Amino acid sequence: MTVATQLEILDLRHFSARQLRPLLEAEARIWEQRLRWDYRGSTELLLQYLDSRILPGFVALDRGKVCGYTFCVYEGHKAVVGDAFAMAGDVEQSLYVTQTLLRRLMELLLHSPHIERIESQLLLYDSSLVQESFLEAGFVQHARLFMECDLAREPWRVADAKPRMTLPAGVELIPWSTTYYQQAAELIHAAYAGHIDAQINDQYCSLHGSLRFLHNIVRFPGCGVFDADQSWLLLDKRTGTLAGMLLCSRVSPDVAHITQLCVLPSFRGLGLGRLLLQHAMAQLMIAGYSAITLTVTEANRQAVQLYLALGFRVRYRFDAMVLDRSEERGPDTVWRLRKN
Repeated sequence: MTVATQLEILDLRHFSARQLRPLLEAEARIWEQRLRWDYRGSTELLLQYLDSRILPGFVALDRGKVCGYTFCVYEGHKAVVGDAFAMAGDVEQSLYVTQTLLRRLMELLLHSPHIERIESQLLLYDSSLVQESFLEAGFVQHARLFMECDLAREPWRVADAKPRMTLPAGVELIPWSTTYYQQAAELIHAAYAGHIDAQINDQYCSLHGSLRFLHNIVRFPGCGVFDADQSWLLLDKRTGTLAGMLLCSRVSPDVAHITQLCVLPSFRGLGLGRLLLQHAMAQLMIAGYSAITLTVTEANRQAVQLYLALGFRVRYRFDAMVLDRSEERGPDTVWRLRKN
């Protein structure tokens, strides 16, 4: 592999948005090509944070020219790897720079005494492409799938605008409403109790975290622009609680992304997840969307089989990486970081 001979890694906070804009705009073009995702809103938001000089991270320079960056976000005792991206000549060179940046970020986080957990999901990288820097540090790897359904190729799905399945007595399908914001967070928390995704994203493990997760989906463009008109709730009218939910965002003018699909444990086995998905797909097509994407943990086989049955196809695999050292830390612990 050809590597940069004059690679420098510097603190991200030394750089302005103007200096990093060309790199971030190049990354946004790749998001559009690979994921059909208009990432410009996220890019502009990130550039604002960069100018505030508050994000911890690093920038790579090759012969004085910016060629890569990485950053993380602190959430209490947890750090989330926000992104890592490089454009440095060919693909091998770019991967080398990305790995170098990630190792520096891991070094920073693993030597931060208040950080007990680190999470990462880098959607732009196929599974195993950047795993080395995480595995060296002791992370656990979870395979995830990026899936897509091309509605333009399957116009018959319009017929499912009114799903053939009947709802349980007392359950009503209604559009998203902020009236049910608290109940939606409670549903997320209950739906992921003991679920493998709660190992990947610990926000699911508490009601406070589930509220934060929901807030991020609805208020920020990281997963696209939330589309309230294409998000649906299953309301149990007898109790006033939610039995199920599907939330959707617009990631480009004609592509939607399902950010959340969950059913209350006591309502599982009734086909409600399928019903929500079929209804949402039909409504999205009527609204002019040509494709729908989503991500799912590969080990969640029941969900994967449902998506495949409804016309979704796996575009590629990527990795979720998790390091939880809250129960392992001791006075003599030495954390693994083999390479700089």
